[in-house]
Amino acid sequence: MLGARPRPRLAFGTSPQGGIVPGERVLPEEVAVALTFNGSTQAVMMATPDDLEDFAYGFALTEGLARPDEIESLEVVETPKGLDVQLWVAEAAEARLKERRRVMAGPVGCGLCGIDSLEQAMREMAPLPHGGYRLTPTQIMAAVAALPGQQALHDLTRSAHCAGFWDGTRMVAAREDVGRHNALDKLVGALVSGRMGNIAHPAKGAVVLTSRVSIDLVQKVAALGAPVLIAVSSPTADAVDLADQLGLTLIAQARPERFEAFTHTDRIETEQSHVR
Repeated sequence: MLGARPRPRLAFGTSPQGGIVPGERVLPEEVAVALTFNGSTQAVMMATPDDLEDFAYGFALTEGLARPDEIESLEVVETPKGLDVQLWVAEAAEARLKERRRVMAGPVGCGLCGIDSLEQAMREMAPLPHGGYRLTPTQIMAAVAALPGQQALHDLTRSAHCAGFWDGTRMVAAREDVGRHNALDKLVGALVSGRMGNIAHPAKGAVVLTSRVSIDLVQKVAALGAPVLIAVSSPTADAVDLADQLGLTLIAQARPERFEAFTHTDRIETEQSHVR
């Protein structure tokens, strides 16, 4: 099911036919989604109401709240004003939640809004291991070319972000949302929750995004353990710095015929020299 509904609209133009044309456009849904851990609301996000189980698993992991094996149960509960995703987590995760409480209520894609300290926003993360995973330029451009085929909600509405996981030969999973952070969290959840089986190993593939790359997206990809991030738009300067620190290969301005690489380009097989 796609989180979208038609809405009436009037089309205005300067065509020879002129006039005002009534009709409708299908638009994505945007609802309040609460993420509740052990009875305490940890975050409230505006999100597309699809793949919420994946969203919960992904958010818990990328925000450092709970690993997939620490989530004991999950239920999506409808309320008069939105959806409440209720998770029950193990004692170790409950202790982390008490240390790092986060309440987020804001616009779509607010990213770091609601974090109550600079330490939480710029949390320490272990660098990614620099293993043997490599991609060729042809594989990178093929990943970008494959992404539009995963964007059913965007095709319907023209207003949704997508995050996909490319294993070098195919896009093994993809998720969409009106918020770019939400789309990535949903993808992470699909990969790590085990609900779809072991569809991919995070360390053996690349995350592909339709959005620009900010610091918090770099953090989320690093939390997943993926060594490569490919984006169709540009990164911020500080996102590049963080990707370099975390050992993440950051590729941006990616198209089916070209791309730009910013960090740890030794993971691109055919290069003669690389940027540190």
